[in-house]
Amino acid sequence: MSGKIARSTCRLLVVLCLGCTLTGCGNNVASGAQNFNGNSRRGADLVKQYGCGGCHEIPGIADADGNVGPSLRRIASRTYIAGFFQNSPDNMTFWIEDPQKALPGNAMPSSGISQNDARDISAFLYTLK
Repeated sequence: MSGKIARSTCRLLVVLCLGCTLTGCGNNVASGAQNFNGNSRRGADLVKQYGCGGCHEIPGIADADGNVGPSLRRIASRTYIAGFFQNSPDNMTFWIEDPQKALPGNAMPSSGISQNDARDISAFLYTLK
């Protein structure tokens, strides 16, 4: 196996293991994992403050019509975050707080979002069903 393929395979295994560690493998939003503390109103304001709409289309946010990243329309009803992590409030918060730590080398930059801000942004995103 070439070095490039081996590194890609290793990275995928790390991501899968990380996803299982974060979610307990098999837990998802439908299992009732949405009970968390977050302020969705504040989250909507933070989405504007951090400029998330520059890269994402975000319903309910004025001028959030970016097309660099995926649309966040109905993000709350999706099975996966970034195609790798089970969609849960904890995983969403982890992803928003530091996407490069969650999945090194992905296209979403780390924006210095604190865990509290990420939790509130997640609460807002979970209103998008």
